[in-house]
Amino acid sequence: MHTAKETQRRFQDGEISAQDIIKVCLERIEQQDGKVGAFLSLAKERAYKRAVELDKKRKEGKPLGKLAGVPIAIKDNIHIEGELTTCASKFLTNYRAPFSATVVESLEKEDALIVGKTNLDEFAMGSSTETSAFKLTKNPWDLACTPGGSSGGSAAAVAARFVPIAFGSDTGGSIRQPASLTGVVGFKPSYGRVSRYGLVAFGSSLDQIGPFATRVEDVALTMNVVAHHCHKDSTSVTKAPEDYAALLGSPFRGCKIGVPWNFMADLAGDAKDNFLASLEILKKLHCEIVDVDLEILKTSIAVYYILATAEASTNLARFDGIRYGARSLKAKTLDEVYDLSKQEGFGPEVKNRILLGTYVLSSGYQDAYYRHAQKVRTLIIRQFAEAFKQCTAIAMPVSPFPAFPLGSIQDPLQMYLQDIYTIAANLAGLPAISVPSGFNQEGKPWGLQLLGPQLQDGNVLHIAHAFEQVTQYSHQLPPLFAS
Repeated sequence: MHTAKETQRRFQDGEISAQDIIKVCLERIEQQDGKVGAFLSLAKERAYKRAVELDKKRKEGKPLGKLAGVPIAIKDNIHIEGELTTCASKFLTNYRAPFSATVVESLEKEDALIVGKTNLDEFAMGSSTETSAFKLTKNPWDLACTPGGSSGGSAAAVAARFVPIAFGSDTGGSIRQPASLTGVVGFKPSYGRVSRYGLVAFGSSLDQIGPFATRVEDVALTMNVVAHHCHKDSTSVTKAPEDYAALLGSPFRGCKIGVPWNFMADLAGDAKDNFLASLEILKKLHCEIVDVDLEILKTSIAVYYILATAEASTNLARFDGIRYGARSLKAKTLDEVYDLSKQEGFGPEVKNRILLGTYVLSSGYQDAYYRHAQKVRTLIIRQFAEAFKQCTAIAMPVSPFPAFPLGSIQDPLQMYLQDIYTIAANLAGLPAISVPSGFNQEGKPWGLQLLGPQLQDGNVLHIAHAFEQVTQYSHQLPPLFAS
């Protein structure tokens, strides 16, 4: 599978038809995805129908879109009209979306070809894609390991080269962490930069849709399509976006990169070695490394799991077996419809988070937990603002660990610590990217995380692109999927 940019060029130049692109893409998925489990469903009929229309459009000499002929996968908590949106939950096994998300509309308007829906942790709650009600997704670099989560299916689909671009959602690191663990690029835009309309909400003040790709330039190309104001999303940014692809074409002349050493005091082992090596590469790109104070981020895990679960318990209250979703067949009264539908429909992790969120919002504890966490969130935003007065971007690891074996983490608290370096970007609404930064001795990928001030998405992509051009780690394919 070629990159998105190369695929679009080959189609536009007439080297290959859209129907052939889809044929090759779907054949590769059908032959290889049995090993990985990246997809929950394929949209074959939709993809071939649009490919036929696109070939006709090119033949007639009509203008082609920015993503013409590019196959794209969508995380299964983002709506595609007429397709199932299950959120990897038993609760939504029968739910077909009555409309498409704004990002899907934007992609198809620019002639992208949607090929299917990818696996995830149920309702995007998890860091390993192991809480899916339907299947396990495996890491293409090591099939005994998790691809990360919650957007593990989208990350694995790109890593295995099933598609050049896939979309996920990021509430506390759910794009960047799986991108790091699978050796691909994963970008969380600034909050509000990409419309959330059509995304099944987890934590509404934290969620952000973003792309996975094998190259930063493909992320930039995709952002040029999906980063725009949406009147259907009240949190959508009205400021006009940058031309991200054009920005990557300008020379990179270095900048100041902040590193919060006080926050990362516990970073050790291979993770620290890889991070230090990444900083040396940034120095060679004429970046000055400066120390910034972000010690308050040590509170971010606690703040996040109070706020995210509170919002989740509110958002998931709508799943009651009445308006949509699976209704319990055992229920005989209205109360039983509510109780049994939720009991049978939700998995253990989702139930845990609903209970925790309901607890922190209860009258006796709202002041002690929820409101206090909101105040600390404000302090985190302010400390980031102070840090960015000293630097253009901030560098951190993505995860303290590489891909870990499936089933190896049973303690929920240990799983939550997977997101210790990624959560802060969501709390502050900042753009952040994971770009491949090398491999450990076992051949498992690492990722470098770069964060920028809000709405400085272009600068983050520019730095990541410069880093990628020097290292080219993202060019390497998992051995099992190299052909």
